[in-house]
Amino acid sequence: MTYRSIAPILPLLLLATGCSEKTPVKNEKAERVAAAAVPGAPPEGVADERAKNASASDVRENGDLIDFTYAYPREAAQIPELAKLLDADREAKRSALVAAAERDKAASAKGDFPYHVHSHLQKWLRITSTPRFLSLSAEIETYMGGAHGMTSFETLLWDRNRRRTLKPLDLFVSPEAFDAAIRDDFCTRIKQAKAAKGIQAPDEPGSPFSSCPPASAQTVWLGSSDGRYLDRMTIAIGPYEIGPFAEGSYKINVPVTASLVRAVKPEFARDFLPVS
Repeated sequence: MTYRSIAPILPLLLLATGCSEKTPVKNEKAERVAAAAVPGAPPEGVADERAKNASASDVRENGDLIDFTYAYPREAAQIPELAKLLDADREAKRSALVAAAERDKAASAKGDFPYHVHSHLQKWLRITSTPRFLSLSAEIETYMGGAHGMTSFETLLWDRNRRRTLKPLDLFVSPEAFDAAIRDDFCTRIKQAKAAKGIQAPDEPGSPFSSCPPASAQTVWLGSSDGRYLDRMTIAIGPYEIGPFAEGSYKINVPVTASLVRAVKPEFARDFLPVS
């Protein structure tokens, strides 16, 4: 079981995530390191954004039992409290993966059927950084030996004023107020996203996936177009939430409207800017 810390340069994505290639590892402990410059760098603006998303901590383990990746960008590593929380999250997820893998491998040996390597591949990416918030997103790919793997999502905000992590919904008066403010836009855009895949959303009451789910039950990513105010939002929806597994996941962009900003708690209202 080995580790290695590396520092890849990631492409500019506003609200997207990706998984690393499986790479052998060498060190017993992976430490946060500064991202290295790459020869033949892209234009200045793109290079700056890629540097912000460069993985300051990238732990990889690929063996006969598990395939594990967990990374987060330089901007998160530069906040000691946040880096400590992410390191703890990494260790908790690795421990859970190892425990499940060891149990299933023992069962496969006893039952005389093949064991398939279990995996957890997760990278935190910077969505945006404003004077108050650092917003991160993660897309997670897992496989636990079944017919197929699964995709899930995570989100967090680092509040520089409070020196603590928040979830985007913590910024709103209540989940119900959040849902009410965006429901029409959210549900309309789900239908549009399905149509773009050539899928007709069922309208008959009681039909599987006919109802529009509450946005608050999904993963919310908050972004910024100017680095000052939160004025962009994406709702990430995993498989089985609004369609069968074959449909995959969805990322629904929803406008930050005046109605949504009215649902924000007073202490955070100045950090939002509605789209005109």
